[in-house]
Amino acid sequence: MTKVIKVEHLSKAYQLGDFGTGTISRDFERFWAKMRGKEDPFLIIGEVNDRTIKGESDVVWSLRDINFDVEQGDAVGIIGRNGAGKSTLLKVLSRVTSPTSGSVKIKGRIASLLEVGTGFHPELTGSENIYLNGAILGMRKAEIKRKFDEIVDFSGVERYIDTPVKRYSSGMYVRLAFAVAAHLESEILIVDEVLAVGDAEFQKKCLGKMSAISKGEGRTILFVSHNMASIQRLCSSCIILNNGSIFSRGEINKSITEYINIQKPDFEAKTVLDENYSLPQIQIQQSHICSMDEFDMSFTLKSKQHRIISSIVLLIYNTSEERIAILDLRKYLGTSIRFNAGAEVKIDISVPSFPLIEGEYLLGLYLKDDVIEKDFTDIIKLKVEPQTGKQYAFHLEYDAAVRGKVNFDFVASKNEIVL
Repeated sequence: MTKVIKVEHLSKAYQLGDFGTGTISRDFERFWAKMRGKEDPFLIIGEVNDRTIKGESDVVWSLRDINFDVEQGDAVGIIGRNGAGKSTLLKVLSRVTSPTSGSVKIKGRIASLLEVGTGFHPELTGSENIYLNGAILGMRKAEIKRKFDEIVDFSGVERYIDTPVKRYSSGMYVRLAFAVAAHLESEILIVDEVLAVGDAEFQKKCLGKMSAISKGEGRTILFVSHNMASIQRLCSSCIILNNGSIFSRGEINKSITEYINIQKPDFEAKTVLDENYSLPQIQIQQSHICSMDEFDMSFTLKSKQHRIISSIVLLIYNTSEERIAILDLRKYLGTSIRFNAGAEVKIDISVPSFPLIEGEYLLGLYLKDDVIEKDFTDIIKLKVEPQTGKQYAFHLEYDAAVRGKVNFDFVASKNEIVL
């Protein structure tokens, strides 16, 4: 495959506060160093771009020694927390700003959508901005005219196309801006976190369009988003940025899991749910859990106050904290559980065939009683390993109930629990 983007030793430094060096001679030294391709002599080496701590200088390295290649037709996700350098990287690639050091080699025309209304003039109408933005991207008038109707139809703002865009909402802005960038014939499409402005329907439409131009037309996409589901749907590989440097690059699912893990401290199982409920004991019987094998677990629920529980549901989340399944115990509860103060109930759960693919999951509880109705997440982490030596196929819908055999073993003393 042809490499369309090649980034070598890319660094970008920003001066905080005053931009001048204080003297003409120092400004000249900085200019002369830049002309010879040297680094700025007044930048302090080693200052990490960590926004959470106070630095020792007024210079920050937004990017530091970035190296990667992108091949034609790749859809690459770029993820990282706020301030990691994602937007700066896209601005350098789009030639909005120049690097402090290093080089960027790009083969082909770039269409960038870095922020709402990029390249739009507020006084011009939507149709005039289509031609203006197309010209900025290097398109001929005939080329834009051929795509005009398709762009307007995709944007969904046909009624307002002859209205100045300064009267558009942010959602209308991004609809038209994305439609222009996606439909004009550039080889590389760069999209920053602008789709979050649009509604769910438009986001789905945009992801479908980007997937089509990447896989169907062989165009290259760089996509920044904090929505891991969108990254996972569109991209095949991912770059994780952390404090201006590449933390890792790899296959999309592994990268997302790795990114989520570095965002969180070491996981600890919860023993206290709220001011009333606690979990004195949680136990999973199997030391290794494999896909489609039997799954057995038990937990003890304790209440400090008198409560009447009408529903208990085991919740299953992926590492993106999206609920993917429930193990619904309400069907087997039959009647309510009445707690007196200090009472405990032990619940044993057995699922004959656990239908989750390999990966890490978080288990939580949904409780409904006469006082609260609440989800308790991140109670315990569960790792499912791949099944070996057995072929299986299944489809698990979002929020689908996992039905298994559930046995209740009520542990009571002094008549504290009444069924």
